[in-house]
Amino acid sequence: MEFYVDIQKKFQGFKLDVQLKSQYDIIGILGASGSGKSMLLRCISGLVKPDKGKIIINGKTFFDSDKKINLSMRDRKVGFLFQNYALFPNMTIEENIAFGLDKLPKQDRKHKVAGLLEKYHLENIEKRFPAQISGGQQQRVALARAVAYEPDILLLDEPFSALDVHLRNHMMREMSESLKEFQGMTLFVTHNREEAYRLCDHIAVFNAGKVEVFGEKNELFQRPASLETAKITGCKNIAKAIRLTENTIDVPSWGIQIKTSMKIKHENGYVGIRANHLKIVADDTKENCYKAFIADESDGPFRISLYLKIGSKPEKLDDFHIQCEMSKEQRETIKNRTETLYLYMNPEHVFFCL
Repeated sequence: MEFYVDIQKKFQGFKLDVQLKSQYDIIGILGASGSGKSMLLRCISGLVKPDKGKIIINGKTFFDSDKKINLSMRDRKVGFLFQNYALFPNMTIEENIAFGLDKLPKQDRKHKVAGLLEKYHLENIEKRFPAQISGGQQQRVALARAVAYEPDILLLDEPFSALDVHLRNHMMREMSESLKEFQGMTLFVTHNREEAYRLCDHIAVFNAGKVEVFGEKNELFQRPASLETAKITGCKNIAKAIRLTENTIDVPSWGIQIKTSMKIKHENGYVGIRANHLKIVADDTKENCYKAFIADESDGPFRISLYLKIGSKPEKLDDFHIQCEMSKEQRETIKNRTETLYLYMNPEHVFFCL
């Protein structure tokens, strides 16, 4: 599958300016609220007309401002799963799924709907209305309707946002299996990094209407190329940094110099290391090992967060440089070390970004 988008759309106080090209089947669109993620889907689907540019999906031109091409939603063959599912309240489950299949002969349409009811485990509720089924069932109905007429591209707009945590995890597993079976391309919009990581192999990070970074998910999480990418992927420890050598960074606000396995090409940027990658060790004989003191502590159900000040004792609870996460079992092993701790930053996990 091929995906090509190069569009601009101006709104009052906001401009969508997106260039994105890919041959991958499932692409995550990750960004904060208001970054333009959902607007991109609306432009691709035909709900919103861009001011200029091109949209080409698998060789089919959906939109081209220069050639005056702007296909209707029906002609674009797009499956759209909206955030609130947008099911028709006055239609039964089977009628919702059948919506859009009116061009098929009646018998073929009936057979198609029956197959989708079975595939998405909806066989016993086909005569019910949306208000009579659960949120998870509503999502499955919306997904079945979106894929019913075999679209070239499936657009998923925050499909888990209305679900509670337990149901969300269950539905993510089901969605993952469904997307593997889908023959077209999928764009999955979310502000939740865990959802993007679990469902997508490649992720585009959106920031202020633009694609900040697009790449393979592991590289994007382990080596974020920009400050916004580091933040949106959940890094809690970020500070301004200055390049000293190809592999050495000065961090003035932390009062230390850090080695990294990355090759640093720019003079100024940001250093980062994830809270779960920090380790408390027995002494400071290792490279990238620093004296640290506990300023505060946060107790979660399974993990502990320590807020640490590097180099000197904190004067108050919010006087810290860095956050370290560990299991409760690991915290027990150092519970008697109330004074100096030794904090180790593995050079493999230290990154430099712009």
